[in-house]
Amino acid sequence: MTQLTRRPRAGGHSYRWQARGFILPALVVVTVVLYLPFVWTTWISFTEYSGLGTPEPIGFANYPAMFADPNFLVSLRNTLLWVVGTIALPVGLGLLIAVLVHGLPGSFWFKLPFLLPYAISGIAVGVIWTFILQTGGALSEALAFLHLPGSELRWLLDAPLNTIVMILASTWQGAGVNALLFGIGLQSIPKEPIEAARVDGASGWRMFRSMTWPMLAPLTTVVVGLAIVGSLKTFDIVWGMTKGGPGRVSETLALTMYQETFLANDYGLGAAVAVFLTVVTVIASVLYLRRQLSEDKVV
Repeated sequence: MTQLTRRPRAGGHSYRWQARGFILPALVVVTVVLYLPFVWTTWISFTEYSGLGTPEPIGFANYPAMFADPNFLVSLRNTLLWVVGTIALPVGLGLLIAVLVHGLPGSFWFKLPFLLPYAISGIAVGVIWTFILQTGGALSEALAFLHLPGSELRWLLDAPLNTIVMILASTWQGAGVNALLFGIGLQSIPKEPIEAARVDGASGWRMFRSMTWPMLAPLTTVVVGLAIVGSLKTFDIVWGMTKGGPGRVSETLALTMYQETFLANDYGLGAAVAVFLTVVTVIASVLYLRRQLSEDKVV
């Protein structure tokens, strides 16, 4: 009978202190780079501060002012559109591509054209799609030449159409990397249960719904979690395509934070938006991960 043996304690207290010594530099860096700026930003959100002189404490006044600002409410609506659109399109399209090419000879080469845009910066993606979607741009000219409807649409000027087309541009950039991640997940699925299900007559949609999708759940949790966090922080593509305009109708919360802080020099209100965005991102991430992980335990 095999007996379990305890691993010898490597040096007792001295080992633990050595381990803490290795962790300490990383802990100091995270505290200085991440937590102290957040504490400072939270303090600024309770002040009136133009960037010059000394911040004047005003309590919670910036937060009611933030919610009373119509531009903030538009920004909040656009950010929610980005969250829903980013989960539905880049993640959904990435999953579809991965499933369609899985098992094909040279499947990586089918995914490569979708993966290349991920190497481009968000600002560059914005410049490319601005050329395509601007009034009188490539898309409008092509539709007019082919006598198809839509050439008269002002893709980047009318809300919420401008937000929707920017989500499509983000999909063009992000679907490939999601396809790559889902492809790795599909390759890690054991072949035995899939073959057993195939022998029992499962195929197509039934195979995907009953076997493939449940086995992809851990990876899907990660991909969707990253998509939620990324969409809440959306800045570069919007800045590259519309700069939040015309007016401020296509702003996201990240752009509103930038506008209030660095263009309007209202550091207190900008900090309040930053704190709100941080709290929303943390709450959304924690709720999603807790729900997904609890479902995994039940399964």
